[in-house]
Amino acid sequence: MLSDQNTGILPTVSRAFLEDWLQLVRQQCPAQQLAGFLDQIGLVEAAQPGGRVTHDQIVRFYQLIAAETGDEMMGLWSRPIRSGTLKHLCASMRGASSLSAALYRFTSFWNLLLDDYELRLETDEQRMCILLEPRADDKPQRFGHMLMLKLGHGVASWLTGRELPLAEVGFAFERPVFAEDYPVLFPSLIRFGAPRSRIVFSEGLGDLPISRSEMEMQEFLLRAPRDWIFTSFREHALSLRLRELLLEADRLDFHLRDAAQSLNLTPRTLMRRLDAEGTSFQAIKDGLRRDIAIRDLSRGLKSIEEISQDVGFASAANFHRAFRRWTSATPGAYRKSD
Repeated sequence: MLSDQNTGILPTVSRAFLEDWLQLVRQQCPAQQLAGFLDQIGLVEAAQPGGRVTHDQIVRFYQLIAAETGDEMMGLWSRPIRSGTLKHLCASMRGASSLSAALYRFTSFWNLLLDDYELRLETDEQRMCILLEPRADDKPQRFGHMLMLKLGHGVASWLTGRELPLAEVGFAFERPVFAEDYPVLFPSLIRFGAPRSRIVFSEGLGDLPISRSEMEMQEFLLRAPRDWIFTSFREHALSLRLRELLLEADRLDFHLRDAAQSLNLTPRTLMRRLDAEGTSFQAIKDGLRRDIAIRDLSRGLKSIEEISQDVGFASAANFHRAFRRWTSATPGAYRKSD
């Protein structure tokens, strides 16, 4: 059995993804303060290249940094984004008559605040696209571009009451070493090295109605970014679709040929497409086992021996070796730090 409760097993992201964020946060926070924040979410300042970061840790870290610095974009832009900005953004978009009108308000709002970039909304009869147009020749800030596009998608999805499908997300920087984390954030085809960072919504969404109450907005803001930072939509990312297949099958003997048959592909085609995404069937299976183990270690309801058996290891020793390879920490050390 992969799990006795498959719901809520969100993918983790790499420590390298967090490090991309920490490089900016270090410019805003004294070292001792930052170390305290990381300790509160169960991480240490010293980077562990193979380490993993959970959804809960990402959410808590964002909330701590935004509250303590008074900058809701945590130093990502040259001008601080004062506390309360997200509230006013949501209130403005909530009053729009349709999704296309809400996205126009999104871009207009940020263009009043940002000196670094202009946000442009391009629309035609089928699709809507938000582009980040640089006002200077500065090197693109990867985390800032990601967070701005994710915010646009997240708030738009909340306003319409469902996660919105995307046709494409492009980034104006080269493929990072942690590129496999991006499908966890965006339900889309993802391209790097694009002329401009942009997010393209799927066809036929512009006329969707906006329907959110003041109370719903307050709850959304209190939970931010919990409700929108990770994606739950699996259409484009093959790695996430395979992960869902493994969860639904709920068995560890689910092989590549089984997955290929479920997707109406040949095993060779599936292998080729996974290779193009920079992953493999075994890596996806190991990633799921890792995330189930992380979840169960965090809950503290099972022994390490029980967890090792649940995720398919013949012995706790084998599980220890695999978990250390996955996260650069032993299961026991991870449990103590959580």
